[in-house]
Amino acid sequence: MRAADARIAELRERDARLRGLLAQRPQIEQALATPEAQDGGSGFLAEPTAELAAAALIQHLERVVADASAGGRGCAIVNRTPLGDDVGGGRYRRVTVQVRLRCGNAETLAVLHALESARPWLFVDALGITAQRYFAVPGAAQPQEGGLDVGFNLYGYLRPAAGARP
Repeated sequence: MRAADARIAELRERDARLRGLLAQRPQIEQALATPEAQDGGSGFLAEPTAELAAAALIQHLERVVADASAGGRGCAIVNRTPLGDDVGGGRYRRVTVQVRLRCGNAETLAVLHALESARPWLFVDALGITAQRYFAVPGAAQPQEGGLDVGFNLYGYLRPAAGARP
């Protein structure tokens, strides 16, 4: 009997979740109908060349890190290096920047979220996070305890050329 009651409660919770999702349908349809959502190319990097796109990626990264770190004290860019040309030969040309940061936990989360949730669409790949016992913060007299050494590849895609085939 208890098993049946538990199953009924589980099904009621599931039903409530599904009804909540169905109630959101009008808002989702409205959001998808906006001009920005209809523009299929808005997720691509705006720059015409890989070099300009890499420079724009680096500038965007610097803004995101500055926004996530109040006064530059909680997160710092250790290294950012544009990687060579994407030789995949596909329709979409990938532009990649290799990044290394030293940040606190909250700042790391804020940076990664801001990078992956913004437009144009950017992606984080090859993410490696190592806990540091001490880390230096720019402007601080002494190193702080804790912190993370974060390395990843940040990439986006150039808009395909008009004559490119899939």
